[in-house]
Amino acid sequence: MLEQLFGSRTRTKLLHLFLENIKEAFYVREICRTINERIHSVRRELENLEKFGLLISKQEDQKKYYFINPEFPILNELKSLIDKSKVLAERKLGEKAKKIPGVKFLTLTGMFTDEEQVSTDVLFIGKVSRDNMEKFISELKKVYRMDIRYTYFTMQEYNLRRNVTDKFLYSILNSKKIVLVNKLKINE
Repeated sequence: MLEQLFGSRTRTKLLHLFLENIKEAFYVREICRTINERIHSVRRELENLEKFGLLISKQEDQKKYYFINPEFPILNELKSLIDKSKVLAERKLGEKAKKIPGVKFLTLTGMFTDEEQVSTDVLFIGKVSRDNMEKFISELKKVYRMDIRYTYFTMQEYNLRRNVTDKFLYSILNSKKIVLVNKLKINE
């Protein structure tokens, strides 16, 4: 979405990486692996962002590290823009979630809500095809740029686990969560 505004997919990914990790420093090959872009385009955009003043670099242990310039005049505005772009992306994901055939309940938890004790990030309940789940997870990975753990229960599995007060299921249902689809009327 922001690549339309900023004109470069690589620059957009770099902005996300640095503005979501303001206190961290990254070296070039680490950046390439993290954002999954070619080294030449990454170097070019890092140079542009350094000339612009958003990034600062330092040489350490034969590696050049880049990090956010905390004195950059519009740092807070850029950070806010990145945060707001996530909100728009989440809204679109919520709309897509409601269109997944067969889904009765879909919630985000775990890393989405900083609930580290929950051992899944997405819970699907219903009769959902593997392809539809993987497409949705792929879209989440694009927005959040991290690995996402997900769990799928058929209605039969969900009812069985609910009836035996399954610890795993209740750890999800009783944690902080973002409910995208709730056709089961599970308490939010």
